[in-house]
Amino acid sequence: MNYRDFKDLIVYKKAFKQAMNIFKLSVAFPIEERYSLTDQIRRSSRSICTNIAEAYRKRAYPKHFHSKMTDCWGENDETKVWLEFAFHCKYISEETYNQCLTLNTEIGKLITYMINNPNKFGVKNKD
Repeated sequence: MNYRDFKDLIVYKKAFKQAMNIFKLSVAFPIEERYSLTDQIRRSSRSICTNIAEAYRKRAYPKHFHSKMTDCWGENDETKVWLEFAFHCKYISEETYNQCLTLNTEIGKLITYMINNPNKFGVKNKD
């Protein structure tokens, strides 16, 4: 696979879509959640995208690529936790929660694929 830009990556496209979904959902969260749930879920979902971009640009350095991609894992799971809070606080429906969770699970699988197959994304092993 020869990707010219991080924006060509399927994982980036899905992560960006999810970050925008979460932004739109979080607009309706209560005002008292502005500095906790709303801010945190927006940050973690956006961090997946930014870490993908950083990892892709740093792929000449295998350890840095791996580190940034594992950061993506963490941000993706953090987003799942915030979604769970939003659901249990009744800010989002079960259907919306399940749709978001499904997309985050897909994103997680793509992140795992990139971590396990860095050479397919231009990362060169330096022995």
